[in-house]
Amino acid sequence: MRVLLNGLGRVGKNILRISLENSNFTIVAINELNSNLENIAYTINYDSTYGRLSEPFMVEDESIKNSTSRIKILNEESLFDIDYKKHNIDIIIDASGVKYDTQKLKTLHVKALFLTHPNADADINIILGVNENQLQSSQHRIISTSSCNATALLPALHVIDKKFIIECGEITTIHPWLNHQKLLDGGCIGSKDRDVTCNFEFGRSATQNIIPSQTTTIEACSYILPHINSTIIGSSSFRVPTETVGVIEVILLVKKTCTKEALEQLLYDYEKNQTEKILLNNRQALVSSDFKAQAFTTIIDHRFTDVKMDKMIKLSIWYDNEWGYASKVVDIVNKHISLT
Repeated sequence: MRVLLNGLGRVGKNILRISLENSNFTIVAINELNSNLENIAYTINYDSTYGRLSEPFMVEDESIKNSTSRIKILNEESLFDIDYKKHNIDIIIDASGVKYDTQKLKTLHVKALFLTHPNADADINIILGVNENQLQSSQHRIISTSSCNATALLPALHVIDKKFIIECGEITTIHPWLNHQKLLDGGCIGSKDRDVTCNFEFGRSATQNIIPSQTTTIEACSYILPHINSTIIGSSSFRVPTETVGVIEVILLVKKTCTKEALEQLLYDYEKNQTEKILLNNRQALVSSDFKAQAFTTIIDHRFTDVKMDKMIKLSIWYDNEWGYASKVVDIVNKHISLT
C-alpha cells in the first residue's frame, strides 16, 4: 500500500521512522507546510529525543531519499488540495492534528484515512487491546487511532471492567511538555486543533513549572466504550518538564470483590496471552526515561499497584506518548491492510 503522511510533527516523524523499520506499507509522500526540503531531511535524520536515523535521508529534486526509500515532499495547505491519483496514493495517515470535516474527508479518492486524534464522527475509533476486532476495511474508511493517553489507559480499564465491573473512578495524566508550550513566560496560547482560544497556563514556562491542564482522555475512551465516560470517571492532567514518556495515575471503585493478588494475576495473564505489544508488567526500579522508545503502551508499574477494602484499585501506567503511540498507529494501519 502506498501511503501519504500528512504532517511531520512529533507523532508524524515517529510514524515515519517506525514504518521504515517494519510495516506492510510504504510512505511514498509527505505533505508538510515546511517548504525547506533540506530542513525536512535534517529533522528526520536527527532527533534530540530518539537520536540519529541509521539510514539518513538526502534531498534529490522534490523528494528525499536514502538507501531504502524515496519520498515525495508536497507543500499543500490542505488534504483537499492534493492530487491523489497523480501520486498513486492508497492510504492517508493524517498526523497534522487539524480537525477536518469527516464527511468531506470521505470525498477523497483513497481507500482509507487514519486520524491520529480522537474523532467522534470517524467511522470507528480504534485502540489495540480493546476493539481492534471490530475493524472492517469494507465499512471503515475514516479511522481514528484515538490519543496517546487513551491508548495507554483503556486496555487496562477494559480488562478490569470485564472482570470486576468499574463503578466509578478518577484518573490523572502526568504528561510531558508539547510543542505549543513556551520555554519562558509569555502571553496565553491558542490552539485551533485543541479547541483552545487563550490558555493562560500554557503561556507559562514549560521548563520551570508543573502546569495543570484539562484532558480529553476519558472522552476519547467513551468513543470506543460508551459506558467508560466522564459520568463515572473524572480526569485531570499536569504537564511536566520532560520531553517524552507520561504516566497515568488511576483510582477505580469496582463492584465485584477484588484482591491485589487477583488484580495482578489478571494483568499478568493479559500480558501472557496478548498477540500485540500492548500491556507490559513492571516491577523494576525504573524511571520515566527507561520507558523511552518502548512499543508497549500500557506499562503497569506494580510497585504502586494496590487494592483497598476489596473494592478500590490503584494503578500507575507508563507510556511513551510519542514513540509508543506512533507504533500503535502503524499497527492499526497494518491491521487494516491485512483485512483488505
